[in-house]
Amino acid sequence: MRTEATLLRAQTTLTALSTSEAADDVALAAAGDVRAFERLYRANLPKVHSLVRRMTAGRDADELTQDVFVRVWQKLATFRGDSAFGTWLHRLAVNVVIERFRTEATRRQRHYDGQDIFEMLPAAATRSGDLAMDFETALAKLPDGARQIFVLHDVQGYKHQEIADLLEISAGTSKAQLHRARMMLRRHLNPPNNAQATA
Repeated sequence: MRTEATLLRAQTTLTALSTSEAADDVALAAAGDVRAFERLYRANLPKVHSLVRRMTAGRDADELTQDVFVRVWQKLATFRGDSAFGTWLHRLAVNVVIERFRTEATRRQRHYDGQDIFEMLPAAATRSGDLAMDFETALAKLPDGARQIFVLHDVQGYKHQEIADLLEISAGTSKAQLHRARMMLRRHLNPPNNAQATA
C-alpha cells in the first residue's frame, strides 16, 4: 500500500515537472529559443501528424505537419496561456488543414448533398483482415468534407457548432455530413452478405 502511494506521488511529481518543463519551453520558444522550440516540436510531432493524416487521408500529411509547426513558430508569441498549449496547438493544426482545403478550391465539393454519395464508397470485399486497416482505408475514401467532420466530431470531440464555426458552414450541414460519413463507413466496414442478398 505504501509502495503504491509512493509510486503515485512520484508519478504526480514527474507529471508536474514535465508540465512545468513544457510551459518553460513554450515561454523560451516564444522568446526565440530554437532549442526549446525543437523540444516542443519533438514532443508534439506524433500527435499533430496523426491529426493531419486523418483529416487529409494522408495527402501531403508530412508537408502539412511541417506547415503547422512553421505556423506555431510564427504565432507562438501570441499564445497567452489562457488554455493548455496542446489545446492551442491542436486548434492551430486544424486551422492549417482547413486553410489548405480552401486554397485547393475543394470547398464546394466537400459538402455534396446528393443521395448518390452513398454509392461513392465501394463496399469492402468480405475477408478476415485487420479492422484498423479497413477503417483507415474507408476513412481515406470519404469525400473531404465528410472525412473532416467525422475526424473533428467523432475522433477529436468537437461539437457541431464548433465545427460549423471552423468550416464556415451551418451546424445542420455538419450533422448531415457526419451522418453521411458514418453511413459510408458502416457500408464499407459491414458489406451486405451476398449469400443473403441472393436468397
